[in-house]
Amino acid sequence: MCKKMNTINNNFRIFQTGLENKQSIIFIHGFPFDHRMWDRQMDYFGRDYHCICYDIRGLGQSPSDEGQMTIESFVDDLFDLIEKLNLIHPVLCGLSMGGYISLRAIERDEDKFCGLILCDTKAEADNNEGKLNRAKGIKEINLNGVENFAGNFVLKCFSDNFIKYHRNDYEEVLNRAKSSDPTGVKACLLAMAARTDTTDYLPKIKIPVLLLCGELDRLTPPDIMMTMGDKINNSTFVLIPEAGHVSSVENPKHFNYEIERFLKEI
Repeated sequence: MCKKMNTINNNFRIFQTGLENKQSIIFIHGFPFDHRMWDRQMDYFGRDYHCICYDIRGLGQSPSDEGQMTIESFVDDLFDLIEKLNLIHPVLCGLSMGGYISLRAIERDEDKFCGLILCDTKAEADNNEGKLNRAKGIKEINLNGVENFAGNFVLKCFSDNFIKYHRNDYEEVLNRAKSSDPTGVKACLLAMAARTDTTDYLPKIKIPVLLLCGELDRLTPPDIMMTMGDKINNSTFVLIPEAGHVSSVENPKHFNYEIERFLKEI
């Protein structure tokens, strides 16, 4: 199914497919990827839903704004998208950094949404070790370029079996990450390091929540997401088998099945 492209606010890029009179789903990608990590979801759910994905500012085809970005500004972009597309109570689906944005959006204005899907992400802000790792990433980009950083980082995002048996798919994702704007990648690292902790809001969430986690995720292991799910009253936790941190790409069949089941229940 083809995607149509729109631009809003200084070339911030969004993509849509499906039926605009049906339930809307907004997919927010992870770091350091772009909207194309949702291709299998856009194709699948576009048959029965109105699907929207976009490039987070600084990544993919969206501009970096000279590196002046925060999780708050990412949420501003999301809310602006909802207003400009006149979306009524969309379902929000975020993976990794997209999950950070989603959780903060829910904390700011939960009434905008009817459901939340959190994939391979967490509510806690970076601790000191995490902040230092973000700083090391910025230093690595400054010294050796974004290609070197992306090569090291993306390797940790995928399971060993996916890299071995789906080498072409892995290389495609890797090469897109290597072509990212260094300013945008560094800005995203700073935004994640400075993000607020949304853990206290988890018990206050009223809308239905689905938590998906790759069983082989090394960056956000399943026990972290299970603990987060325990704090959310109306939530369901599901392991995605044979998948690492980018579960939507590594096992899209199972990933889509669990989302479809969730959508039918809300």
